[in-house]
Amino acid sequence: MNPIIVFAEYSAVGIAAGGIYALIALGTVVIFKSSQTFNFAMGEMMMLSAYFFYTAAVIFDFGLLPGFILALVGSIAVALLIERFALRPMLGRPFIAIVMVTFGIGSIIRGLVSMVWGPTDLQSPAILARTPVMIGSLFIPGKTARAFAVAVVIVGGLIAFLRYSRAGIALRAAAADQITAYSMGIDVRRVIAFTWVIAAITGCISGVLMANVNSLTPNLGLVALNVLSVIILGGMNSIGGVLVAGLIIGWLESVTGFLLGTEFREITPYVLALLILLVRPTGLFGTAEIERI
Repeated sequence: MNPIIVFAEYSAVGIAAGGIYALIALGTVVIFKSSQTFNFAMGEMMMLSAYFFYTAAVIFDFGLLPGFILALVGSIAVALLIERFALRPMLGRPFIAIVMVTFGIGSIIRGLVSMVWGPTDLQSPAILARTPVMIGSLFIPGKTARAFAVAVVIVGGLIAFLRYSRAGIALRAAAADQITAYSMGIDVRRVIAFTWVIAAITGCISGVLMANVNSLTPNLGLVALNVLSVIILGGMNSIGGVLVAGLIIGWLESVTGFLLGTEFREITPYVLALLILLVRPTGLFGTAEIERI
């Protein structure tokens, strides 16, 4: 086969995977913008949502759409519980303390999932067609291509919602200056809780998609570690930047695996993120925060 065609196919598959990375990263960035909290439990929240969907759709046989709705409700409930009882009391504490709390929450979720559903892989119900997508002579796996389409639509819709809706304006105001936002009548605590709802929604959708493309396992949440390089590259406070960065990281992983071997695909995104940080510490699209004293 023509090596140029093979390279193009790997590039297309990588970009498609990057769309899901962007969807996961979006939830993390939204939380960080509102409360300066980096949620290291995002991967486990995503994985738990996939298990909720499996339980509702397969074990209780509610069907795909009711199962997804129940998984979404369960994911939002878990996110709000985490925000209210674990993270809200930590507001104003040192950043590293809040990070360790999210690490602990992730470990608890991973342990509970292994206890309840077991450590073995489960087959998530098929929601994406396996029929491959052909773009000219390029072959793209059907599930990967359709997962990319869903992820990009969701990310684009959420970016537009956060930019033009009243809730999005309130979120940006709270992110810019919480004291001023309070003085303008914005309930900052409710805004922060709303960002956790957004994270739950993006985590639920990405978890169901990832479990459908791969398999359902307690280690599914580890994919969020790959998303860390997306967030660093795009910028910790750039919602739009994570979409571009996700596509870049997905492409880089796939192409690196093709050209250099699979042992290099895990480290190359972090090498790129490190080089970007050396030149631009805020990431490609992030902005530096200026504190007035």
